[in-house]
Amino acid sequence: MEAAPIILNEEDIRKRLRMEDLIPAMAEALRDLSAGAVLQPLRTVLSISAHNGFLGVMPASGRALGAKLVTFYPQNKEVPTHHAMILLFRPETGEPLAVMDGRLITEMRTAAVSAVATKLLARTEAKTLTILGSGVQARSHLEALQPVRSFAEVRVWSPRNAGRFAQEFNLHAAHSAEEAVRGADVIVVATSAITPVLRGDWLAPGAHINAVGATRPNWRELDDEVLRRSTIYVESREPALKESGDVIAAGKDLIEIGEVIAGKRAGRTSIDQVTLFKSVGVAAEDIAAADLVLKANASAQRSNAK
Repeated sequence: MEAAPIILNEEDIRKRLRMEDLIPAMAEALRDLSAGAVLQPLRTVLSISAHNGFLGVMPASGRALGAKLVTFYPQNKEVPTHHAMILLFRPETGEPLAVMDGRLITEMRTAAVSAVATKLLARTEAKTLTILGSGVQARSHLEALQPVRSFAEVRVWSPRNAGRFAQEFNLHAAHSAEEAVRGADVIVVATSAITPVLRGDWLAPGAHINAVGATRPNWRELDDEVLRRSTIYVESREPALKESGDVIAAGKDLIEIGEVIAGKRAGRTSIDQVTLFKSVGVAAEDIAAADLVLKANASAQRSNAK
């Protein structure tokens, strides 16, 4: 008789998923994706126009098999803008293994992938981090990026809650996006903007940018000058070219992060090069992260049984 799939809620995920394990797992997943070892169709997105929301369906098969169902309601105020569920199946038989909350996984894997890109692309002597945004992605990126570079200063700007965010984490709250960005070595763009909030003439030579918002083909968070100045890296070319308004507008050659991890393409090539990692979020990341949770949960269960 088949065992029932386990069910893990967000608190279960929080107990099992650690950033120090997730970052290398994301690097492995991205390398597999670029090597053709992951089957991953384009995300299917259903527009819930009556409520200004979206439902995405994201399956993938690699070292694990599963799918994520994710909703994005950018105007949510009292509840998170993203909600998700992830289902895992046994690759050999298709048996359901787990149903788990995907909101925290989405939050953490997005920042972990930015950490992979930052480790590969940011200058080793980077000392100043700027975060544009003050929501869950700002928090998650603050956690994920600090282990990969030793930042002496962290600045934050957002239209509404920068002061509260800065006070909570003992950071510098900038009065404008320009003030936050000028002179920064690493910049995270994690806002809900659909028009550019980062301008290329603010960028210092050698800056590295992680841009994780504006994941619709008609949305932008970066202006034309950012795109002109940057070497652009992505998780996967096809979804980036279909889903990212910034990538579409750039019209440039794209380098997959997995190719850099595998040594097939170059990372940073000069001290003054501006590098941009544009993330749209892909199913390979979610399924690899969920598989990591499932294995950690099994290990914890074995330890408790002893």
